[in-house]
Amino acid sequence: MKVNIYYGGRGLMDDPTLFVISKMQEVLEELHVTVETFYLYDQKNNIPTLPQTLKNADGIILATTVEWFGIGGYMQQFLDACWLYGDKEKISKIYMCPIVMATTYGEREGKLNLSNAWEILGGMPCSGICGYITDSLMLENNPSYIKIIEKKAENLYRTIKQKLPSLPASNQAVKQKISITKNTDLTPQESEQLSQYAADENYVQRQKADIRELTGIYRDKMNLEEPSETSEYVEEFKAHFKPQPGLKARYRISIERMPKPLMLEVDGPDLSCYYGGAEQADVEMSLKKDTLNEIVAGRMTFQRAFMSGEMKMKGDFRILRNLDTVFLFMQA
Repeated sequence: MKVNIYYGGRGLMDDPTLFVISKMQEVLEELHVTVETFYLYDQKNNIPTLPQTLKNADGIILATTVEWFGIGGYMQQFLDACWLYGDKEKISKIYMCPIVMATTYGEREGKLNLSNAWEILGGMPCSGICGYITDSLMLENNPSYIKIIEKKAENLYRTIKQKLPSLPASNQAVKQKISITKNTDLTPQESEQLSQYAADENYVQRQKADIRELTGIYRDKMNLEEPSETSEYVEEFKAHFKPQPGLKARYRISIERMPKPLMLEVDGPDLSCYYGGAEQADVEMSLKKDTLNEIVAGRMTFQRAFMSGEMKMKGDFRILRNLDTVFLFMQA
């Protein structure tokens, strides 16, 4: 018989959960059970591969500590990995004993969460241990508490040894009817291989680099194939440009559904009008295409669009007011 212990705490010296699992391991080994402990904080980069370690286990202990809220990130990651990559057929035959010690409120909820999660995965939860322990010495120096822990270890041994059945749980019925997890159609061996890739940082970085390269290729291809909009509105602004002596300003106009902003750079008698650019602007505007069409048609001004809420802006409002003077779309 083999029992795996998965510890999801942070490994602090005064963590009461560590005392509980060490005492349970001691009792199980006296009963000639092979016990292997996995400290998730030590293997945080390999958590996606840990469901493979369930293969030879007859039972497991999920142990964690509630330090402020819930079962903690490491244990949640392990359960997520079991859901994504675990062999559900194997999990269905594994008994699980939950252990949750709390230094704050929430030990009962944590224990219930572990039991519910294991049931949804298809496994069989056993009676576990939970307690509010602010100091691990409360456990170590209390023979009654130690006896409770030892009895739980013995009960886990008997449950696994006798292969005690459990009644059907509603979690399983709900899972079968409304589960939204996509069926990957992978064999357990393929899932294990996938989990190994997920835990390989070099492989992940190579995949990200490949994705970035492909994204760049398709973006360039789309830019070549799609009709160019880089000249839209440019001629209108140039045709209605009325230089103002001493005015030097940069405007950025973000137009809805346009991939790049329209930049207007005014320097006295000179105008530069183009799409794109990440330069800092004196005034930044955002508006719909229909609103800009109204402006260039002379039926609305930039200032009126801002006051009516059809255009948003940030920057120097005085420079915004100059925009309607520099570009005379509206005829007197």
